[in-house]
Amino acid sequence: MGVTDPAGPVMDRDEVDRALARLGAEHEAIETSLLALQDHAGRRLLEGAELTGTTRERWTTADASITLLWAYFDAYTDALRSAREIRARRRWSSREDLVELTELLRGESVTVAGSATATANAPTLLSAAGRLSERFSLVTLVDRMNELYATSLDMVVTADAVWSALPARIDLLAAELQRTRKLAHSVGVRPGEHPAGDDLERITRTLTRLREDVVSDPLGFWVPAQGSSAPGGGRPDTAVYDREAQALEEVRREIDAVLTVRQDAEARLIKLRDVLSRADRTLAEARTARGEVLAKIAATEVPVVSGPPTALQEQLAAAAEYRRTAQWHRLSPLLESLEQKAEDELLRARESLTAVTAPLAVRAELRGRLDAYKAKVARHGLAEDPFLIERYDAARRMLWSAPCDLRVAEQAVLRYQHAAAEALTAPRVPQQSGPEDRRGEQ
Repeated sequence: MGVTDPAGPVMDRDEVDRALARLGAEHEAIETSLLALQDHAGRRLLEGAELTGTTRERWTTADASITLLWAYFDAYTDALRSAREIRARRRWSSREDLVELTELLRGESVTVAGSATATANAPTLLSAAGRLSERFSLVTLVDRMNELYATSLDMVVTADAVWSALPARIDLLAAELQRTRKLAHSVGVRPGEHPAGDDLERITRTLTRLREDVVSDPLGFWVPAQGSSAPGGGRPDTAVYDREAQALEEVRREIDAVLTVRQDAEARLIKLRDVLSRADRTLAEARTARGEVLAKIAATEVPVVSGPPTALQEQLAAAAEYRRTAQWHRLSPLLESLEQKAEDELLRARESLTAVTAPLAVRAELRGRLDAYKAKVARHGLAEDPFLIERYDAARRMLWSAPCDLRVAEQAVLRYQHAAAEALTAPRVPQQSGPEDRRGEQ
């Protein structure tokens, strides 16, 4: 769409010829633009669609604007044809012809009779309220056409962009949704029985409603680009679509998990039974060890060992029943919960065994320490020292007696250690009867 040069004084023949050439080129450009708008796929869709909301309101205005555009263009065409006819009267135009051409080309010489319907529906700022006709200069008329064309094209391009983007994507997602629904049904994921089945129903309803809204009111799903004045500047609003696509992906992952359960349920159940069996054996060992500790160790607190939890066995039996009856959607979350609980139970059993046998471990450590010092004393030739023998025998009696008082026994071991350390650091007097045997020294 072009812009006519501003008006001036009476034009000469060269100015008239140049103006007519420019107007002719401008007329051709305007006609090309209007025909492209008329043939635009978005405009044809808007004409045949049952519109609602914002799109219906804006299309009513845009349709009236397009009607006015053609009326303005016809008036423009008539003015250009009249100017060409005047110029063609004679090779060298007279002054009267030049005055008439100047008025036609630069003055408000174009009258446009607006239809009642078009004028009523056209934008308020673009229509003269209460007028049956308007007068324009060619410059003003082109400006008016440019303005009407820009707003009309923006509306058409925007609607076409939304229709080109969203319905096809919604249809693809709906097809994926149907495949997911069939797969979900095959593994027992149904509405009212599993949360994922309820989610699929909600996504189905949302997508159906979304497609209807997009088809009837595409402009309600458009985000204009800030600072852009180009027609169709912006992007389709895909927030609802993106949210439902993400929800469907989460449901699909959950169904995949159910399918995985169906494939390896037996192996997981066998592993679960093994873990719980190991936990039971460990608890039984802890209970036996507790009786031994109470009989062999005195003056110590031994924690009570609880029995195996019956709830886990009941849940394990329920899981086996779910597998037998192919209730995979119930088996999947139950197996995940049971696997974690079984590992926790095995850890608890091991901790109980460790806590119960701790006094025996302390006694074994004291015994080992006592024997290690005795061996060290022997290597330094002090095995026959009466004082060390006395201290060693006292500690040994306490550690090998039942029940053993660990606190008293530990003090006896410490006394033997101290006596051995003093003996090892004391100066040695050589024996006179023979050479000193140093084979055991380090």
